[in-house]
Amino acid sequence: MTTINRSGIHFAWVILAVTFACLFVASALRSIPGIIMLSLEHEFHWDRETISGAVSVNLFLFGLAGPFLGRLMDVYGVKAITILMIVMVTLGAGGSVLMQQPWQLYLLWGVVIGAGSGGTSMIMGSAVVNRWFHERRGLALGILGAAFSSGQLIFTPVLMKLNILEGWRTTTLFIVALLALVVLPLVIWLMADSPGLKGIRPYGANGHTDTTLSPDPNPMRKAIANPQFWLLASSFGICGLTTSGLFQTHLITHGIEHGFPEMTMAVSLGLMGATDIFGTILSGWLCDRFGKRWPLAVYYLLRGATLLLLPYVESTGQLMAFSVVYGLNWLSTIPATSALTADLFGKQNVGVVFGWICFTHQVGAAIASYGAGYLHNLAGNYTLAFMASGLFAFVATGLVVFIKE
Repeated sequence: MTTINRSGIHFAWVILAVTFACLFVASALRSIPGIIMLSLEHEFHWDRETISGAVSVNLFLFGLAGPFLGRLMDVYGVKAITILMIVMVTLGAGGSVLMQQPWQLYLLWGVVIGAGSGGTSMIMGSAVVNRWFHERRGLALGILGAAFSSGQLIFTPVLMKLNILEGWRTTTLFIVALLALVVLPLVIWLMADSPGLKGIRPYGANGHTDTTLSPDPNPMRKAIANPQFWLLASSFGICGLTTSGLFQTHLITHGIEHGFPEMTMAVSLGLMGATDIFGTILSGWLCDRFGKRWPLAVYYLLRGATLLLLPYVESTGQLMAFSVVYGLNWLSTIPATSALTADLFGKQNVGVVFGWICFTHQVGAAIASYGAGYLHNLAGNYTLAFMASGLFAFVATGLVVFIKE
């Protein structure tokens, strides 16, 4: 602590580093079910539908728990709730190595880890940044958004190799050890709920800046009565519809149907993850420099254009070019959306309000995941699904333009 103070480093950057570590390892935990799915099938003879059902419960509760955990962070502080959620997911993942029945899979991976993961998500990141940063909020949120991409990018090949060599239990316990022995001690030691507890002001605040944060008694009553909330929530719901639910479920299948080898599609997704890290951090910098609304509108406009072109990508070079452009704005919407939430509804309420906005993202992702499969059954390909999602991205552009910054 003394070294940090003497070096002139504001403690907000230490808090940001600890939060990054939480999100970085949490993203690895969320990627495990897809990596160990075949191992669970072979050992327990569970069918794909059974395992996928538990993952679906996980995803739903991850989205649903977010607003409630965000409200608890607003009221009781980020540190206490984060510690509780890390302990919860660590026990859930650790207990899963002993499971023998499908109901145990649903309880541990579906309910315990699904609900607990909401406490180590961008809702936590948004609550932290909007307390500790008066300036550079966009950059800080961009860095935390990149934690998800970099975590999956770095950990996925490591976990896959570990699963092949040592089995799914060792793979799971590896992440459990990181959470229990690295992340949890860091949070207990360094995390603080507000700059006031350290006797300092948020980064960039001066003596004339109001840094008092008292949560409103019922912030959502005011939020849902404000048209700005619905514009922001609807646009972020379209974000989910045009990203995770669509691509993580259907992109590889689409590529194989168009004659691309499986490894080529894997490289494509990896390239998206790599450029997403750069794009998300760049997005935060742009929001600090040019405001949040217009960069956010441009992201959706660019996303819509690339989705309309995707069905006509036929060569490997075109696929990689698409991966770069699309990857740049995959999560670039997060810094702008989170910062707008704080500006519109108050930094003291950002946990619960942004939590519900994130829930609309998960609803959009679920609709895309099922809807694209339904349209594929009707048409025999994904062209209609990608075209529709591209048009929805243009709708999101229009919604964002009407937001009053």
